[in-house]
Amino acid sequence: MTFERTFSGARWEKTVGYCRAIRAGDHIHVTGTAPIDDDGRTFAPGDAYAQARRCFEIIDKALGELGASLPDVVRTRMMVTDINRWKDFGRAHAECFAAHPPATTMIEVSRLIDPEMLIEVEADAFCPQKRDGSPAG
Repeated sequence: MTFERTFSGARWEKTVGYCRAIRAGDHIHVTGTAPIDDDGRTFAPGDAYAQARRCFEIIDKALGELGASLPDVVRTRMMVTDINRWKDFGRAHAECFAAHPPATTMIEVSRLIDPEMLIEVEADAFCPQKRDGSPAG
């Protein structure tokens, strides 16, 4: 089995030693994805919906770099710092996945790496490859 990795350039990738996403055969695993803007700052502080949407945008980009897209996602995990905002997080999730809903979990955590972050999202996708290793389709 071959492995293909993609990196987002987040400042924590080198420090912690991880990649944004990894393809292992037909499976793609996207690491915990925080709402970071293009300058490395927390995106939309205080806005649960906007932060969730940003996480899904980053996930979609990582999937695309590995030959997949949001419809290939089979599982998401949302770690949120305030479960009372579940409707805002859930609305963003529904907008991204309504046509192809994955299994999902939303859990409240005490905090994330930056106190302005309200959510972090993991995703797993299934996207079959051709025998030559390129995405099927």
